[in-house]
Amino acid sequence: MSTSIRSSTCPLSQFSACEISDALIKLGSPNGGHIPDVHMLSATSQVKICAPAYTVQMVLTSDKSAPKLSSHFVDTATPGSVVVVDAPPQAKNAVWGGLMTAGAQARGAVGVVISGRCRDLAEHRAADFPVFARGHSTVGQSPFVRPSGVNVTLTIHPKDAGDAPDAFAPVTVTPGDWIIADEDGVVCVPVDMVDKVVELAKKGQEIDAKCMADIKAGKGIQASFKEHRGK
Repeated sequence: MSTSIRSSTCPLSQFSACEISDALIKLGSPNGGHIPDVHMLSATSQVKICAPAYTVQMVLTSDKSAPKLSSHFVDTATPGSVVVVDAPPQAKNAVWGGLMTAGAQARGAVGVVISGRCRDLAEHRAADFPVFARGHSTVGQSPFVRPSGVNVTLTIHPKDAGDAPDAFAPVTVTPGDWIIADEDGVVCVPVDMVDKVVELAKKGQEIDAKCMADIKAGKGIQASFKEHRGK
């Protein structure tokens, strides 16, 4: 079965999330752009998102100091974007449901990535709308959380990462950064790194193809890696 790519025009769409993470690691990224613990919860494994981020920051309802929005955040989503929502880590409620999927589709958004929970899984699947999230819930936003900002820079922390020196680094998502999401996971590529990532991902793809051919022919993994990867 062929892969359905939900994408604005971008050369990153020819690569998997894994290939892009490998390229980012080679470029010095501490986390390979990987947003951990977020998985595809709707659509099929053949769906891939490659689109610029439209960001949404959620806060606890008890936070009275955070700004309030004048419009629903889905109503201001930009065509061709992927909605990226960051919810408070302690929240057990969903921040995305079936009505939001309907609204996002009507505005031309290609999917949603949630550092948090969603609900109404059957509705997303029926709509063939890609939803990536850390989990799901039966309760909605109110009275637990509320949106506080759109098109703002998000800092997404791994679940239970702690603050040890070797803890997995958080991922910064700036509006317009490229989000690649497939069955392996979700990766964020800063806009100014796209060309370098494409160059390295292409080289990595070609090297891995040579390794795969040799390994299938009976050559050992170590010998194949040494010949093609140099290690």
